[in-house]
Amino acid sequence: MIFKFPEGEEARAALRREARLLAAVAPHLALPVPRMTLHEGPPLFSAHAKLPGETLLPDSYRRLGVAARDRLADDLALFFAQLHAFDPAEMLAAGALPVGVWDTRDGTLEPVWDLLPPACRIQARAALDAYRALRADPLGERYGFFDAHGWNMAFDAERGVLNGIFDFADSGIGPVHREFAPVSLIDPDLTARTIRAYERLTGRAVERRRVFLHTAAMRLSELAGEIETGGAVDWTRDLVLDWFSQRAV
Repeated sequence: MIFKFPEGEEARAALRREARLLAAVAPHLALPVPRMTLHEGPPLFSAHAKLPGETLLPDSYRRLGVAARDRLADDLALFFAQLHAFDPAEMLAAGALPVGVWDTRDGTLEPVWDLLPPACRIQARAALDAYRALRADPLGERYGFFDAHGWNMAFDAERGVLNGIFDFADSGIGPVHREFAPVSLIDPDLTARTIRAYERLTGRAVERRRVFLHTAAMRLSELAGEIETGGAVDWTRDLVLDWFSQRAV
């Protein structure tokens, strides 16, 4: 069992919101998600059965065969498509909020540039300019998960099967193309496969360049955040370098 005991009013509000959103979407999803029970207490807490499996890390993904990679992409694409099918107005009424934007202001990103090699710095600045120039998402803004990285997955590594996905705290209303950005933290290859599967399933065309720019903005913003807090700067810098060297997306 997983129990959550929120501290502070903001955390309590977030837990109540997550419980309402899960109650609204869980019955309609093919992929298992937590079936959360909220106990008002005091103290306020939630409980749900742990989804069996382990986090899906990049090394684990790279050991998967082609069939397992495609099955994982199909499962994620269906998960995204089912979430995006919800009426945004109904999800707002259920408590969904607009997803936060990545902080890509000049002042925020200023410490980032000296940490990047010249060639990567040029690529990153160009991507940032293009990201800032993006117009409204051609697929609109829908309710989505927006946090589909491997640390939120319950993965059966032995069978190569995704048993479920959890942590809906960052779910909300946002641009559809942004949904695919966190998937790249597992591997850009999975992002590319998931995009193709989503297009086959929904008939909607996903702009690879737009996904690339959302992901670039995400990684640059997160690197700036790690620099500010003194966190995992080297690890996050490597994520930036990896993104601008990959060719899958």
